[in-house]
Formats: sequence, structure tokens, C-alpha cells
Amino acid sequence: MSEMRAASRAPARGSLHTVDVPGLRHDHDKGTLVNNTYRHLFGPVPSRRLGRSLGVDLTPFKTCSFDCIFCQLGRTTDKTILQREYVPVDEVIAELDAWLAAGNTADYLTLSGSGEPTLNSEFGRVIRHLHERTTIPLALLTNGTLLGDPHVQMAAAQANVVKVSLSAWDDTSLQHVNRPHRSIKFDTLYDGIRKFRKIFTGELWIEVFLVWGTNSSVSDVLKIADRVQALNPTRVQLNTAVRPSCEEYAYAVPLHRMDDVAKLFNPAAEIMAEYSSNTSASIQATEADLVGILERRPCSLDQLCRVTGLHPNEASKYLGKLTHTGQVQEHHKSGEVYFSGVHSLRTPST
Repeated sequence: MSEMRAASRAPARGSLHTVDVPGLRHDHDKGTLVNNTYRHLFGPVPSRRLGRSLGVDLTPFKTCSFDCIFCQLGRTTDKTILQREYVPVDEVIAELDAWLAAGNTADYLTLSGSGEPTLNSEFGRVIRHLHERTTIPLALLTNGTLLGDPHVQMAAAQANVVKVSLSAWDDTSLQHVNRPHRSIKFDTLYDGIRKFRKIFTGELWIEVFLVWGTNSSVSDVLKIADRVQALNPTRVQLNTAVRPSCEEYAYAVPLHRMDDVAKLFNPAAEIMAEYSSNTSASIQATEADLVGILERRPCSLDQLCRVTGLHPNEASKYLGKLTHTGQVQEHHKSGEVYFSGVHSLRTPST
């Protein structure tokens, strides 16, 4: 990594990333606790991969080394490979300690969020601290772009589970699917994951994200499967764009095709995409739809999910983005968190 580290403060995150802890407050401007919410934690949210997962967000919104065509949070606004302390880790640790002290629990504590967590130069310190404080297993969700760095390898190896995304097999496919930072080449990326696997004693999960017409043909999937098998993963997970993506041409692969290509992997891939009766409603629920709903009637997260058919995790991601861009704001009333459009004149009623 030849680029020098920069130093700027992460902007305030969206109001979705909140965890209620009685008696604690977090001031979003001063970095202190206010409004019974947390700035860097979200959930626990239900996850097909991890059960009830408490997310830990270590980067500003859409700060990533990739700009994936299937990303549900929109296009990357800060495409970078610069490692620095984007989010104050002391603040993150304080929030996690308070969350644990309040007696909360989850199936996993997950370093994930709305960007690439390994870009935070102190992510390993968060993992170490949590291992000292709790027996809840730790998961790291990464695109693997920094795993060629020995320091990143050693930090990541402290996690119980590392899930790496791998949806390409060469430079051309990487550009089509992931649109990486200009300095990232597939062979270097893949070699970094391979070296990490040699030192990692935990569970390595590989997620393959297929986009119809881009990397979904049998010949394409066979090439990806060969790359994946050489990494000796514990689990292989297959996903596709059943939820709204940042590019309109990022279409979902039909379930019958997913069933067929899942068998090309060794071990056989698990299909993680949620093909359900709510899928069509979710795809039709655009950001504009959510803003329109919230301008007319403030809603809690649960109410919004019932109205739109969105999964809570997906609705939370939308709310985070819309709050970040100033189109939605958060209200607290009678112990409940509500969201409304900024042009709404109504407030939540009791």
C-alpha cells in the first residue's frame, strides 16, 4: 500500500445504527453517550448466516475498496485502500462495553457495517478487546482486498469466523462485478486470501455473489468454484441480487439456476439469497418509496417493515443511508424510535 494514511473524522452515521441501553446517552457531535442510542453499533439483526448478529461499524458510510454493482447501499462514495482509524476505536470499545454491561447478548458480534472494516487500522484491537470481555464469537465480513498485508492477516486471524467475498476469477471479471480501487489486481487479491488461509485456524466462509448475465453462466461459476476450492473454505455461500442494488442491471439469478450451480462448489454451496413471498415487495420498495411513506406518517422500524415487506436488516440499511443524506430524521417518543421524512410536519403520536 503505497498511498499515505489520511486523517479526517468520520461523519455521523445514520440513525438505524442504534442499540437501546438503559441509562446511557450518546452525543453524536461530541462523541459522548446521548438519547439511549449508539453510533457505531447496529442490531442485533436477524442473519441467515450468523443468527442474531450485533454489527460493529468501523468506517464512514460507503468507504470501501470496492464499488460492487450489486451493493444494496448504493455506489461507493470513497473508494480507497487507505488504512487509518476512520472511527475512534476507543469510542467503539466504550459502546461495546456498555452494551455488554447492560446484559445484552447475540449469537455473533460482527465487524461489518456500510464499508470495508479492515480499512480501519485498529480493527484488530476491537477483536482483541471483545475476546477479553465476552465469549460471544466474533465474525469479520471482508472483501479480502487488504488480506495480503501481514498486519491485517494477523489482526483478522483473531476472529472466530472470517467471511470473504469472492465473486470473480480474473481482472476482467473483478472489474465487471466489484469495480475495485485502481490499484487492486485479482491475482494480488487472491494471493492475499490464500496466504491468510494458511495462518487462519478459525472458520473461513466464502461468499460468492452471482449477478445474472455477468458472472452467472456455468462456465463462469466453474472458474469461480475452482478458485474457491483452492482456498479450502469451511463453508461456501451463494448469494444474488434479490434485494435492490445500486445498478439497475444487477439482476438476480433465478432460484433454479442457483440450485444447479451450487452443486459445482466443493463443499456444495449454501444458497443464502432470500427467495420469498416478500421479495417482489422488497424490490419495489425504493428509497423514494420509503421517503414518501415517512413524509406522510412517521414509522418505527417494525412498522416500516410491515408496510413495505422489507426485511429488518434491509430496511435498516435504507434508513441509515437516508438519514446520512438528510432525507430522513429520527425521533424518540415513549421509549420508541420513529423515523420521518424531513418534510413531514407530523410527529409520532402516543
